[in-house]
Amino acid sequence: MLESASIAKQDYLRDSMGNLHNTMTRGQKAAILLSLDGFFMSVALFTALQLRLGQVWPVQYFPQGTGLFILMPLIGMALSWWMGIPRIVLRTFERRAILRLGQFASIMALICAALNTGFSFGLPRSIPGIWAAVFLFFAVFSRLFLLDIMDRIQSRASPKKSVLIYGAGSTGQQLMAALQGSPDVKPVGFLDENPALRKVEVSGLRVFLPDDLPTLIERRGVAQVILAMPSITPGERRRILKQLEHLAVEVLTLPSFETMLDGRALQDQLRPVSVDDLLGRDTVDLSSEEVSAAYTGKTIMISGAGGSIGSELCRQLLETNPARIVLYEQSEFALYQIDMDLRELAHNEIEIVSILGSVCDAPRVERTLLANGVQIILHAAAYKHVPLVEENEVEGARNNIIGTRTLADAAEAAGVERFILVSTDKAVRPTNVMGATKRMAELVVQDRQTRSKGTIFTMVRFGNVLGSSGSVIPLFRKQIQSGGPVTLTHADVTRYFMTIPEAAQLVLLAGSFAEGGEVFVLDMGKPVKIWDLARSLIELSGFTVKDEANPKGDISIEITGLRPGEKLYEELLIDDTTIATPHPKILRAAEGLLSETETASSLRDIESAVSAGDGSILRTILEHRLDGYSPETGKIGGQRLSS
Repeated sequence: MLESASIAKQDYLRDSMGNLHNTMTRGQKAAILLSLDGFFMSVALFTALQLRLGQVWPVQYFPQGTGLFILMPLIGMALSWWMGIPRIVLRTFERRAILRLGQFASIMALICAALNTGFSFGLPRSIPGIWAAVFLFFAVFSRLFLLDIMDRIQSRASPKKSVLIYGAGSTGQQLMAALQGSPDVKPVGFLDENPALRKVEVSGLRVFLPDDLPTLIERRGVAQVILAMPSITPGERRRILKQLEHLAVEVLTLPSFETMLDGRALQDQLRPVSVDDLLGRDTVDLSSEEVSAAYTGKTIMISGAGGSIGSELCRQLLETNPARIVLYEQSEFALYQIDMDLRELAHNEIEIVSILGSVCDAPRVERTLLANGVQIILHAAAYKHVPLVEENEVEGARNNIIGTRTLADAAEAAGVERFILVSTDKAVRPTNVMGATKRMAELVVQDRQTRSKGTIFTMVRFGNVLGSSGSVIPLFRKQIQSGGPVTLTHADVTRYFMTIPEAAQLVLLAGSFAEGGEVFVLDMGKPVKIWDLARSLIELSGFTVKDEANPKGDISIEITGLRPGEKLYEELLIDDTTIATPHPKILRAAEGLLSETETASSLRDIESAVSAGDGSILRTILEHRLDGYSPETGKIGGQRLSS
């Protein structure tokens, strides 16, 4: 009973101290530290006498030196406040704060010597130096002691995650210093592959080898590993992540050095492992002076300017210094967002024109092109979500096909120099309405090029874009955060992936290379199995996969079946014939096209079906006109894929 009462009393005192600390103002905390330092100034003077004379109670100096015991705290507290020492936040107490305390102690030692001599207090001449050392010890120790008490109170109120920082270099050390004041995490050590650093202490924390991680997870309860190596290559990053995958620990990363140069604190730039990290694929740098020159001083319109690709195109165009950027978007909110972003980035150096409208509105499009003197069109406006377009095929065709025809007609009539269509790998032997409408849009643009008298029409085709709207990866993350299950349509689904900057650069590159009628594709390496990505995301989030081999796992992966129109495998080329371009990573596809008569007939029939709102007739027209289009789920080129 007495033991329980004692524990309860301790808990009450800790809670009271914690509440008191949280409710105190910064000024009140500074006043307490100042008073504490003033007390230690007198105690340090007494201790200095004890050490100098070797006596416990050096009474012989009290009558004559009493004034020094009064003056030192008064002068010291005034100087301390002027130097801002009490206002140093305890959470940020580190080397620079100790150096400032050392400066203060040195100045006060000189003042002590001057007072001792000037007022004839009679203390030994060595006392000021001893006083400085003793006071510095008291001041540093008291702050570390208070900081430890605060940490214990905070840990009891809300336990912190134990964190290991992967990388004991300068970035890792800076991150460790930043995280020491965090209320949520507690750095307990470093991981580094350099065997010479094993058991070495860096910034007060032990360095371990990656092989020690399983033991550290078990013994120290490590819940999180932060990869703080922004200079490593994507391949090296992927290798490290593969080593961490099967351990029950959450993994966070810092972005590259280029991304980190945005002024935010290191701890604010921590992010979960992305698919880009897991792919380990070096991004393709498509930027060049020649590309920039193609857009410098031009008036450029981006349709679908508020979308994932459209907005990135706008941002990258700013770097080419165009005369004017025309934002064409039918979503008011998306247009507002990209307009605000660009005006902040452009700093009034580049004219930004925002137009709310649909590419299907011919008069609106024509007026926009003529009024702004548009010279280049980047056509990124499209309905692209496969299941939604599958259920709303008429609107998908209206926007993706009729809208492309409308914009292309207006472009040539207005004397636009270049027209670049943003397409998708789903247009290759499509199995869904969205892919079919994008393939038909490609054929419309190719046909327009054969009859163009001045405008250059070209196309860009790429696979899944990491981070774009509707991407499966954000869905996976949401499902993982909710405790699962993670849903996958088929265990064998594979996709090509590229980053949003790569996709935007590819579009701009095509615009500078284009001579007319080409389909440009990016060499994207090997396709990625989505099952493997889902499993890696689960494990690198600190969970285990629940399956037959591990029935006690945390999160399961459930197969829901292919959605209407979904492929197991995506392709970038209709056939294997490609033509080289000036860039080694860019391919030019050599593909067939419809005749002018076939294109015109197809468009009339499609427009008629759209006007009538007849989806079944629309599907029949697309199946009849598009070579390789098989509207049944899982079929490519007329052959059903095994499942």
